[in-house]
Amino acid sequence: MIVIDGHSNPPIDTTTMSMLEQDILQQKQQSATKYQYASEADLRFELKLRSLIVEAAQGLNASGAEFATFKDSRCNNRFWTRNDAGGFQLNPGVSPASAIRDIYDNGSEYAFECATAMVIVMYKAIIEAIGDTAFNANFPDLLLYDGHHDKHLRLIYEEGNTSYPGDILYFSNPDHDPERPEWQGENVIKMGDDLYYGHGIGIKSGQEIISALNATRKPGSTVSAYLTEKASHPDFNDIRRLTARDQFSGMPMIIPPRIVAQIGSQRYVG
Repeated sequence: MIVIDGHSNPPIDTTTMSMLEQDILQQKQQSATKYQYASEADLRFELKLRSLIVEAAQGLNASGAEFATFKDSRCNNRFWTRNDAGGFQLNPGVSPASAIRDIYDNGSEYAFECATAMVIVMYKAIIEAIGDTAFNANFPDLLLYDGHHDKHLRLIYEEGNTSYPGDILYFSNPDHDPERPEWQGENVIKMGDDLYYGHGIGIKSGQEIISALNATRKPGSTVSAYLTEKASHPDFNDIRRLTARDQFSGMPMIIPPRIVAQIGSQRYVG
């Protein structure tokens, strides 16, 4: 159920929404969970950003960027400097938005693991949502490493088996080969009904991802990989705050409190 300013499932004009946005809206309207919004503009921004996250995941999948462990990671040194841990630090004087776009435009020059891919997807979607000027002003010193992300990318972490396109989910592989720790699990973007993007695996169904992870278990294992009941997504209202004025209503943003968030090995509490 969607509640806007105290009104349950009010009529929403969907004529300007994409099919994906309409699908997410319908799923939320039909859910037993109450999703509360201060305004219709809040809801519309969330739907748009979720759609952009899915588009960014599709773009990264098609970019030619490869999967690699931290020790084998690589990047375009015109935009990034690879540090000793295998992360990518934005070069001085480089536009953050341009550096993220270069990963999409020159993907063959990049290789990184799946948690880093999730953050890259989030950044790309935010650029498209708020524009280069606002992104560059708020994300001036990017570091791409594991689940590390800038303070302005706040993530909301939720328990339960309900998720929507644009959410970050995690497939755990508890019995992975100890000689291949990179396959202990897979961070993914939910793309649609039983469709997920995992860096290095591609856009696959849940069973296809589980099968790929099961192929990396230690010999003799009978413990299957599985999709965990955890999801995270950007704090949509906080992302809206990063623009000078809201692109939908022209009203100032309200900053909500921070919430626990996690990607990969990184955990954040506000």
